[in-house]
Amino acid sequence: MKHGYANPGELGGIFLNLIILLFLLIFCAVLYLVRRPILRFAAESWIIEDPLDKADAIIVLGGDNFYADRATRGAQLFREGKAAVMVASGRRLRPNAGIAELMEHDLAERGVPGDKIVRFAQDADSTLEEAQALAKLAKERKWHSIIVVTSNFHTRRARYIFRRVFSQGMEVRVASARDGDFDPEHWWEKRKSIKELTREFAGMVVAVWELRGKSETTQSVVELGGLNPQLVV
Repeated sequence: MKHGYANPGELGGIFLNLIILLFLLIFCAVLYLVRRPILRFAAESWIIEDPLDKADAIIVLGGDNFYADRATRGAQLFREGKAAVMVASGRRLRPNAGIAELMEHDLAERGVPGDKIVRFAQDADSTLEEAQALAKLAKERKWHSIIVVTSNFHTRRARYIFRRVFSQGMEVRVASARDGDFDPEHWWEKRKSIKELTREFAGMVVAVWELRGKSETTQSVVELGGLNPQLVV
């Protein structure tokens, strides 16, 4: 072996490492350049909108935003004749007041007659618990089809949960309400939007775990336990 000269194996290893490093740099550069379309696609593919036929009831889920976007979409569907009954679902904040009352007010302001609104107060702490409470209401009312209205970023998880909680034979369709705080084309630019989508991804993982083994067509209505919903027509 002659000192001062690298052997061919060492030169080959250095050359291979340089190629790998160059490839990684190019890949990162390309990924950076196309980050916006990728991030946009991630949000848009998460948002769903089912074909909306006429249903027995339109259910607007609680947790509406400052702009009442869910109520706005629900009222629009009502005016289009998609259902003759609106359900204003919301958590109780006090023994005799809560989100459901606010939702009822928002729907009435948007042209839904008061006698067509079912105010549904519940104590759910999650979408799953809200779906379980609403499943009992649907069973009592003998509904066979519903339209669930929720925020755009929440649609995929909501449909996954509702179709596994509601009884066999129930047709569940989901309508997407635009959200003033979540723009799928620029969601990564706002801290609140990033939190919302991240929470949805995590929530879907939890939902898949909690509802493992339950199909969309065979899951029977889950009993409420301690939810104790209150219904006012």
